[in-house]
Amino acid sequence: MVRAVVCRALGAPETLRLEEFPSRALEPDEVRIAIRAAGLNFPDVLMAAGEYQLKPELPFTPGMEAAGDVTEVGAEARGVAVGDKVIAKMRHGAFTDEAVVRPSQLTPMPSTFDYAEAATYLAGHGTAYHALIDRGRVEPGEVLLVHGAGGGVGLAAVEIGKMLGATVIATASSDEKLAIAETRGADHLIRYDREPFRDAVKRITDGRGADVVFDPVGGEVFENSMRCIAWGARLLVIGFTGGIGLAKTNLLLMKGASVLGVRAGEAVRKNPALGEVRLKALLAWAEEGKLRPNVSHRLPLQDYAKAMRLLLDRKAIGRVALVMD
Repeated sequence: MVRAVVCRALGAPETLRLEEFPSRALEPDEVRIAIRAAGLNFPDVLMAAGEYQLKPELPFTPGMEAAGDVTEVGAEARGVAVGDKVIAKMRHGAFTDEAVVRPSQLTPMPSTFDYAEAATYLAGHGTAYHALIDRGRVEPGEVLLVHGAGGGVGLAAVEIGKMLGATVIATASSDEKLAIAETRGADHLIRYDREPFRDAVKRITDGRGADVVFDPVGGEVFENSMRCIAWGARLLVIGFTGGIGLAKTNLLLMKGASVLGVRAGEAVRKNPALGEVRLKALLAWAEEGKLRPNVSHRLPLQDYAKAMRLLLDRKAIGRVALVMD
């Protein structure tokens, strides 16, 4: 029997249930994987609550990314073999012991990662890559302001921004989160409750402001970011964990600034070649030891609600993984 977290009614994490199902037979072009770890992302929580742009039919299993071992390969499936260690990319369905997918959803697992790291890598770092390279076009020597730097995508942005040669200013809500951001390359640290970040950014940059803003928070954070940007700045909208921010067009005009939406998954669906370039780079950087997700919590599958609450309560530093027995 296969265990899976099932959403039968939209709501809080506690409304989901862990259920058991028999394994289903493979179609000729499918692959079966034994999932060893699944990564949690904020969209998983939103999807279960019915608050995400993707709204799967009920019932469904949340989870966008997983890592595990190939255990069975259909007769027409190509490019994968039993025993391969892989990352599985899904729109949902990862919070389970076993998944049936197509080979196109699988990527070889970096040899430098364990299962939990592999299961928490591509979504966060893929978003940061798309934001900073495809959309923000960060150049060496520019100032990058990363909000929510203690979160999964924020820490990924700190890592990639530093690798691109930017001066990275990290903001977060605690000393513990900032300490991790510093180990990942942040040059300057700002704690939200100790100094208004817009003032701190101006102080750090001698009044010039940030060239690129990476914002997964939104709300007042986005609105105040417009008051500490340099000429020609790019404000990257990643998400809205703090609410919807309003773009004041007079501020954007005065600074010749741009607001850019970031949808890493949709960008790949529109342009698969873009995704291939991104994936190749992320896997190479992982093998070279340049990038690694910070997994602050590893919980068993049956603690899925507790794991989702860690994201909602912003207690995770980096990523959270469900680890299978």
